Amino acid sequence: MKAKFNRGAAAYRNVQTTAAAQYADSIQLTQMLFSALLESLAEAEGHINRNDFEKKASSLSRANKILLGLQGSLDFNKGKDLSMNLSDIYEYSIRRLLHASLKNDVTIVQEIKGIISDIDSAWQGLPTALAKQSIAAAS
Repeated sequence: MKAKFNRGAAAYRNVQTTAAAQYADSIQLTQMLFSALLESLAEAEGHINRNDFEKKASSLSRANKILLGLQGSLDFNKGKDLSMNLSDIYEYSIRRLLHASLKNDVTIVQEIKGIISDIDSAWQGLPTALAKQSIAAAS
């Protein structure tokens, strides 16, 4: 019964994400990726704590795929320094999560979750910052 519920919940999340992505702009898409990444990291943390290593591997694999997607979407022609710094952070995170997976080390997952949370906070504040910038430019 629980397995059916988990598959159903996963299917619902997939449909919800796909539907939202069709109407999202690039900032919203990036915010959605960070939300999914943080969700995967939180799940991995819980799976490690419960010694559920199969689900841990799945959650960390999803987190790594998202990190690779974020890294691949960087535009080095615009904001070269920022893109390089983010690329380095994503690469570091991927390496650390591999180590966390091999050692079942929850503290590494928490470390990466903290780093990603900081970046996510910046993305969450971006629409407000851009709106303020637009208002100031129009004045």
